[in-house]
Amino acid sequence: MHSDTIVAGVELGGTKSIAVVGRGREIIDRFRVPTTTPDETLGAIAAKLAQWRQEHRPAAIGIASFGPISVADGIMLPTPKPHWAGADIVAPLAQGFDKIAFHTDVTGAALGEGAFGAGVGLSDFLYVTVGTGVGMGIIAGGRPVTGMMHPEAGHIRVRRRADDSFAGACPFHGDCLEGLVSGPAIAARTGGPAHLLPADDPAWRDVADALGEAFATLFLTLSPARIIVGGGVGLGQQQVLPMVRERVVAALGGYLGFVDAGSIDVRIVPAALGEEAGPLGTLVMAQDALA
Repeated sequence: MHSDTIVAGVELGGTKSIAVVGRGREIIDRFRVPTTTPDETLGAIAAKLAQWRQEHRPAAIGIASFGPISVADGIMLPTPKPHWAGADIVAPLAQGFDKIAFHTDVTGAALGEGAFGAGVGLSDFLYVTVGTGVGMGIIAGGRPVTGMMHPEAGHIRVRRRADDSFAGACPFHGDCLEGLVSGPAIAARTGGPAHLLPADDPAWRDVADALGEAFATLFLTLSPARIIVGGGVGLGQQQVLPMVRERVVAALGGYLGFVDAGSIDVRIVPAALGEEAGPLGTLVMAQDALA
């Protein structure tokens, strides 16, 4: 990684977007703008990048965006966010850059955690954000997994308790993982915002059970060294991760030697960088583009 080289990064989020310029873990300058329409948001960021190209001469840019996106050509796929479906994300931001990297915002955050946070030293790990939605960035052999589009493992189906009749809140799949554990799903289940629920509310056990089943499946299919959990629900509710770990061990039934009661505390961990994971991850992406 060319950590001594100045690079630029952009993290496009559903409500706000951030541009940064820096080297390694050092952010020299940052620019924040609300995510409104593509013309307004991308135009404002492009103008700031043009200024930085004069002042700092960044050698590459990493762009991480909310999705769903086509990683291959930088186009936003059908999305419920007004005006963004079909938007060209990369072209307005890449002007003046010869080296460009593009991926999802959750993959950018995964790369940030891998370089500077809870994934340091690991070549195979997952970053899972649990908040308004559920997103996953999968790092295998030190590289992001893309496939035909990008991972959408937040929508996998999970085995549920026989006494749990909640229909789920995903408009596509009902009781997929996101439909069971996201902030809107918790609100639909309980009738109130997730952040106002007491820590001992039984809904948190339902959330932990669903995440535990999903994580057990991910350990079985991808064999990651670690699952890093971020997001408002994932980080904001400290009582949830211990229950998730317990559920994973029970679901695996001793089948995986590397995921057991003695190792589970290092296999499933909270994210370390908070909101800085995304911006730092875009710098990592840009530095990787130089390699």
